Amino acid sequence: MNRALQTTICDRFRAEVPIFGFAHSPEVVAAVTEAGGIGIWGATRNTPEEITDGLGRLRDRLGDAPFGIDLVLPSGMPERDDRAALEAQIPNEHTAFVESLRAKYGVPVDGLPGTRSRFVRSQQMAERQLKAVLDAEVPILAMGVGSPAAAVRAAKDRGKCVVALVGTPKHARSAVESGAEILVAQGYDAGAHTGEIGTFSLAPQIIAQAGDVPVVVAGGVGCGSQVAAALALGAVGVWLGTAWLFTKEHATHPVVLDKLIRASSSDTTRLRADSGKTLRQIKTAWSEEWEAPTAPNPLKMPFQDILVGDFLGAVERHEIEPLLKSEAGQSVGFFDEPTTVADVIARLTEEADDALDALTRRSSVRV
Repeated sequence: MNRALQTTICDRFRAEVPIFGFAHSPEVVAAVTEAGGIGIWGATRNTPEEITDGLGRLRDRLGDAPFGIDLVLPSGMPERDDRAALEAQIPNEHTAFVESLRAKYGVPVDGLPGTRSRFVRSQQMAERQLKAVLDAEVPILAMGVGSPAAAVRAAKDRGKCVVALVGTPKHARSAVESGAEILVAQGYDAGAHTGEIGTFSLAPQIIAQAGDVPVVVAGGVGCGSQVAAALALGAVGVWLGTAWLFTKEHATHPVVLDKLIRASSSDTTRLRADSGKTLRQIKTAWSEEWEAPTAPNPLKMPFQDILVGDFLGAVERHEIEPLLKSEAGQSVGFFDEPTTVADVIARLTEEADDALDALTRRSSVRV
């Protein structure tokens, strides 16, 4: 392996490659770490009890190897987990729109919640989730939206490394002031919640103002030359999420996997229809319906969660093909077949080595 790939991230976490792998699947998280990277479990939609159990299982499997957990801790959420109070405030127009989609696509009412409506994203739930993380033996806590100073202090007091995902220079300054130890510069290209600035416009700005705080690049990363480019910019590693959707370990639904395989980088769109915040995903009938002129404007988080959560849960349980979807970044265009976590990391590493070697050769040629 090219020594340039051995960054301070590798030294700090005893990783073989400076690749963070974010996934909602603990199986993927474990496989990323076992392949030499740093697995990060996206658990913001899990209950505190599930977080405790999941982190315990990861610790038992991985031992002292590096892994982490990501929580979304946005400001302005309701104080308590009170679904009835939120439902009472949802406009009839929005309820009627979702019911029209239910009738159009034949989505059953099965009386069960979805991932987004199992509980209300509230201050109460965030505090309980954070406590479960603080009490667990997990070395890294990443924060996907917002970096509350109190949460950062509490995590650092427990000996955890705090990673903050940021989408603007302003967010980066706030995260550093709160005490974040690593910044992830996540660009517009990224899947899920993402901002307005492209990855390779954002990253240099974040790196320039981060000072001694290491920066990792995220958003659209799908090949090794981009890993090399991130290091050339001054970053210490990369953060990937979309890549793992194609892996055996993720066990993506076959219909969704086929949609992902057929998708190009231009086949993604950003919507607020899932959570109330912008969320990049592959284009489907779901995105078409919410982007139609007759669709209402999505509600703010967490009202949109509750509006569509049960509906989307039923779509998944009853496999309503036109509406089945997945979050995905523009790096979706780099993957066109099923793979494994180990193969993805091996390919990225080999391609990054080749890119760095080629750069070295070119720089030594005299014209």
